[in-house]
Amino acid sequence: MAQINFGGVDENVVTRAEFPLEKALEVLQDDTIAVIGYGVQGPGQALNMRDNGFRVIVGQRQGTASWDRAIRDGWVEGETLFSLEEAAERGTIVCNLLSDAGQIALWPMLKERLTPGKTLYFSHGFGITFNDQTNIIPPADVDVVLVAPKGSGTSLRRLFQAGGGLNSSFAVFQDATGHAYEKAVAMGIGVGSGYLFETDFKKEVYSDLTGERGVLMGALAGIIEAQYQVLRQRGHSPSEAFNETVEELTQSLVPLVGENGMDWMFANCSVTAQRGALDWKGRFREATLPVLNDLYDSVASGEEARRTIERGSTPNYRQELEAELKEVRESELWATGATVRQLRSKAAEPVAAAVE
Repeated sequence: MAQINFGGVDENVVTRAEFPLEKALEVLQDDTIAVIGYGVQGPGQALNMRDNGFRVIVGQRQGTASWDRAIRDGWVEGETLFSLEEAAERGTIVCNLLSDAGQIALWPMLKERLTPGKTLYFSHGFGITFNDQTNIIPPADVDVVLVAPKGSGTSLRRLFQAGGGLNSSFAVFQDATGHAYEKAVAMGIGVGSGYLFETDFKKEVYSDLTGERGVLMGALAGIIEAQYQVLRQRGHSPSEAFNETVEELTQSLVPLVGENGMDWMFANCSVTAQRGALDWKGRFREATLPVLNDLYDSVASGEEARRTIERGSTPNYRQELEAELKEVRESELWATGATVRQLRSKAAEPVAAAVE
């Protein structure tokens, strides 16, 4: 492990320097890695591991869109693509990358196939942490590990193909063989992580659920809607309200923050923007702290897990979800965004020379 100082705090992390791909391949040389589920995380992790030289198979329901996607991605039925049951049977490392609701539904099938010495792998601590609601309790004679890329499977794949890596957390919940730790790290390197930081299943899911409901998705969407609404109510046009709320955020400022940090972004804005941001950020922080504390409490109490399981398990959830997404998609805010994105694409096209 390498010791790196994060904001004044020393942490132990694993980088590719001390745990290179060659070492990961050696650790897992006798393993067949079965990726169960080919939806959100499955494709990115499976394809990256395959490209890195690991022995990987995929388990998915035949006749589904995900099965068809796996075929398009080069997985071969009967060779590297199997039913969920057969893949779980064949795999020595079983990657449970189904949705949280899917993990609950298929746990009895999966548990039957976890013979002694196998490794059960997750990319989310949900099922294990909230096992009083999920009933996911692994057998005592298998390793249970986690590697959680800090982003979508799509981002994981894109960064890998570009020669980079998405940072991931890793954890060991159960070490039955004495080799769970090195297997977890090897899997983290295999799926294309930039660096790995250690956590535990509970901290992973608490931070993940808080993050996606907070800054990463829920709070971001909410504050965008609020600012857009204020500008529209004060007489600004849809295009102006959208550009000042979303377009500049996503196309200019957030990339600068990602590249060099918030201070660098502030330093490269006008004095007017600098002063406004620095003078107002404290008020936004104080306004949102109570909401974020309430959110964390709701995660820690299991209430967020309960609601997720309850809603995700209803027979008509997909139809209800589509109705909610349709409402977002057809709102003035995001309908305006669709037009702005089209104009952005047209602006990137070369202008044809005028014909005399």
